[in-house]
Amino acid sequence: MSAIAHVDDHTEDHDHGHHHKETFITKYIFSQDHKMISKQYLITGLIMGIIGIAMSLLFRMQLAWPDHKFTIFEVLLGKFGEDGVMDPSMYLALVTIHGTIMVFFVLTAGLSGTFSNLLIPLQIGARDMASGFLNMVSYWLFFLSSVIMVLSLFAEAGPASAGWTIYPPLSALPQAIGGSGTGMTLWLASMAIFIASSLLGSLNYVVTVINLRTKGMSMTRMPLTIWAFFVTAIIGVVSFPVLLSAALLLIMDRGFGTSFYLSDIYIAGEVLHNQGGSPVLFEHLFWFLGHPEVYIVLLPALGITSEIIATNARKPIFGYRAMVASILAIAFLSTIVWGHHMFISGMNPFLGSVFTFTTLLIAIPSAVKAFNYITTLWKGNLQLNPAMLFSIGLVSTFITGGLTGIILGDSTLDINVHDTYFVVAHFHLVMGISALYGLFAGVYHWFPKMYGKMMNKNLGYVHFWVTAIGAYGVFFPMHFIGMAGLPRRYYTNSNFPYFDDLADTNILITVFALITAAAQLVFLYNFIHSIFYGKKAVQNPWKSNTMEWTTPVEHMHGNWPGAIPHVYRWPYDYSKTREDGEYVIPGQDYVSQITPMQDGEEEMHH
Repeated sequence: MSAIAHVDDHTEDHDHGHHHKETFITKYIFSQDHKMISKQYLITGLIMGIIGIAMSLLFRMQLAWPDHKFTIFEVLLGKFGEDGVMDPSMYLALVTIHGTIMVFFVLTAGLSGTFSNLLIPLQIGARDMASGFLNMVSYWLFFLSSVIMVLSLFAEAGPASAGWTIYPPLSALPQAIGGSGTGMTLWLASMAIFIASSLLGSLNYVVTVINLRTKGMSMTRMPLTIWAFFVTAIIGVVSFPVLLSAALLLIMDRGFGTSFYLSDIYIAGEVLHNQGGSPVLFEHLFWFLGHPEVYIVLLPALGITSEIIATNARKPIFGYRAMVASILAIAFLSTIVWGHHMFISGMNPFLGSVFTFTTLLIAIPSAVKAFNYITTLWKGNLQLNPAMLFSIGLVSTFITGGLTGIILGDSTLDINVHDTYFVVAHFHLVMGISALYGLFAGVYHWFPKMYGKMMNKNLGYVHFWVTAIGAYGVFFPMHFIGMAGLPRRYYTNSNFPYFDDLADTNILITVFALITAAAQLVFLYNFIHSIFYGKKAVQNPWKSNTMEWTTPVEHMHGNWPGAIPHVYRWPYDYSKTREDGEYVIPGQDYVSQITPMQDGEEEMHH
């Protein structure tokens, strides 16, 4: 513990980073400054997001108008879109790469990488991450994996097309489909590098939070954002290596003649030599990461929401300790529920009931978070800026998406809707849209900290309302076509007269998807324009209590000029009054964490 106690002293003495002149390359490309690395993660994540959303629009157009010819298919898909008709294998590939990009490259790296990097040192009072070099390496590994994933789109026989879950034997046999050749090999290489990046980043976040907090920053004075990033990093360290092992065994089955996942395989009448493997083993390994992954994506968004709702409700967050406990409970429970993805795999019914129990249990800490957000909003002095609207939107989609999880988490009810659009609707709302709202909320809220400028509020309102209405327009009807039995991953449903009545619903969903995507262009314009031409930000534009708003607007290596401030209180002293009814600081409804306790003032018991 002595090392932790003294860490604050030596970081104050050595205000490093001012002695050498930085070149363009050391400042913008191979930067070791956490603030620059967070911008690199954000911009890379946004570019990958554009690619992922574009793919979803292509396959939504195919689903809505299966008999129509689209010139854009020919332009973008080349030989897989000849005469404007999408090749069925390319439909599967688009679904696969869309899922992979959005889950890993946008919502895991884009969200966690951006805000863990930006906020951990600033909110705990550290000069930088524990290892700036490792931080830089983790970003460049992420960048490299992104490039390889995009390059896999240009594989001659087509990109990986076994679904984002890449179940064997389809993904294990290069001769099975075109996308199982080079495209699949590149997918596996990209993911292996991505996992290395995530592990390096996560270890850095954990060490920084444990060792580099400034004096007075006890664990119970940390903002909920830091708790969320800290626990997310721990989940990543526990579960990502399991996905790496699954990928490595798959690489060996593909290239080295092993039989971890293969047994009794016949292709075009040819008997393969593989014996004794089990594709269900892959499902276990994949979902042991796959379900914690939902919370690796969600927890940072929930942490960001906690901070923004408290700040813009001008109230202390309701039930701070319960919120921390719920984050820890979600982290633990998320590692023992993976089997609910596999109820149809021939699982022992008793085991199915065990996974049903643990899955329904996770609803409790999730409900604690939802109720505490609502209670924080109750009778607050709400500042409805774009960040706050997206945070409230997250609470909405978290509840609506979570309710359907109760149905899918029950092994008997799940049988009816397994592998239908009901599942697609559920996880897009509870994970995809909720996490994206968290990402947008974080960008609007901390943009002044990242770029020293303000984003345009009115464009933010347009972005929010069109996105919020459009997202429900896309995913709400999917519940109904799912309950009607429409399967996922079919590139057309026109061969089945049974589904003819659902064709109009598919068109409606696609129209909403196109409108929602157009709204993201408003955000991109606002983001890029504000970087260069936005109104200059003041030091603390949201009148917030956390430590990042005590640093100068102009970025500097080391974050604070001179000594790092000490912390005297928790981060949620909003609208706090003395016994005489006056605010603690007269005329000011917030008290920064670095303000010493006043005479007669009680520390909040949270």
